[in-house]
Amino acid sequence: MMKLMRETSGPPFSTAAVFGLGYVGSVTAACLASIGHRVIGIDSDAHKVECLNAGKAPFFEPGLEEIIRDSAAAGRLSATLNTEEALADADVALICVGTPSERNGNLGLDQLRRVCQGIAEVTRSREKPLVVAIRSTVFPGTCDDVVIPIFAKCPKITVVSNPEFLREGVAVDDFLFPSLVVVGGHDADAVARVAGLYSSLHTEACLVTLRTAEMIKYACNAFHAVKIAFANEIGALSGQLGVDGQEVMTTLCRDVKLNASKAYLRPGFAFGGSCLPKDLRALSYRANRLDVKIPLIDGALPSNREHLDRAIRAVLDSGGKRIGVIGLTFKEDTDDLRESPVVGLVEHLIGKGIDLRIYDPHVNLDIIYGSNRNFLLNAIPHISRLLEPKLGNLLGWADQLVVTQKPNAEGMAGISRSGLPVIDLAGAGVAATARPATVSY
Repeated sequence: MMKLMRETSGPPFSTAAVFGLGYVGSVTAACLASIGHRVIGIDSDAHKVECLNAGKAPFFEPGLEEIIRDSAAAGRLSATLNTEEALADADVALICVGTPSERNGNLGLDQLRRVCQGIAEVTRSREKPLVVAIRSTVFPGTCDDVVIPIFAKCPKITVVSNPEFLREGVAVDDFLFPSLVVVGGHDADAVARVAGLYSSLHTEACLVTLRTAEMIKYACNAFHAVKIAFANEIGALSGQLGVDGQEVMTTLCRDVKLNASKAYLRPGFAFGGSCLPKDLRALSYRANRLDVKIPLIDGALPSNREHLDRAIRAVLDSGGKRIGVIGLTFKEDTDDLRESPVVGLVEHLIGKGIDLRIYDPHVNLDIIYGSNRNFLLNAIPHISRLLEPKLGNLLGWADQLVVTQKPNAEGMAGISRSGLPVIDLAGAGVAATARPATVSY
């Protein structure tokens, strides 16, 4: 992630053209005008254009009518049907058109293409720089593969992604008091220009890469959907058990250290341990007995298994002859091996004939005992022959490393000095490789 914005360059106010005057576009245009920018809205629907010019909202949204009326009266907000007129003095063009679902579930990009082509037609000989900011929800790679090529013959145009996070019914409040502002792009000046539109809102903008900005919007919406589905499943099961589901979830949300927090919300290795797998199985079992369908919760363990399978495939595809595995317990800073996904990984690799050794500073076969020791020995009876007591020994032997938990600072430094190729399953920052998927639009 780029450094977070604290100060923005350029003038305090800009001239912005907002393409598409639906919910997102009208709120964006009106709110930008209300904080001092000069804004021109553009839409092919004459009714929407007439509404804004008359100081009226084209639809009901709490608070919108008032700020449209005031901004129009102050001369900061107007609308037009003409793209060339809208762009004459614009510094930024914000694209807020719909991207509806097609029958196969893919996004429909016809409106986006049409608007961008219209902008391109009138800006080929433009002398003044223009930043085109995509606020429409689009899949990662859309700006690179669809939008930017449309402007190939428009040297003064730069493209960024500026996703919106507005909820109908509270959209004005969400815009003026944002919890998240995201701008992503290849050009730092263009990103700063668009971030500067929001500088008076006193929210620190997240300046990221172009595809990251596109993906953040999907991650947020998917997370919201998962939260709602999860709460509903817990509520349904609670009801069958004679428990107040509202009380359960209200209390759950009081824990802001683990539950309503960033805890666990980072890509890493599969989960394991003595609690999560066991409790998920118990919930699924009891719900099934009560004839309560909880597909989201039921899907957690298969999802976790698929994540483990991805890791196994990555190691097998690496081509390493001597695999050094760093970490064996289910997470760092513990000696608990019960249902550790790393044990499953190692077990599978051994079955495929892979030559490997393991280093974990907290695993000592002379100390661990009980169910912890039994789980490990039942899965890998000859584990004692695979364990390396020192990280240096492992680094000297291996030609490929697999990191399953974040090493300490000394371990990180040793891995870095070794120069060995690393598969970082833990998201520990030991290695960073990104291979964007190829998507057809």
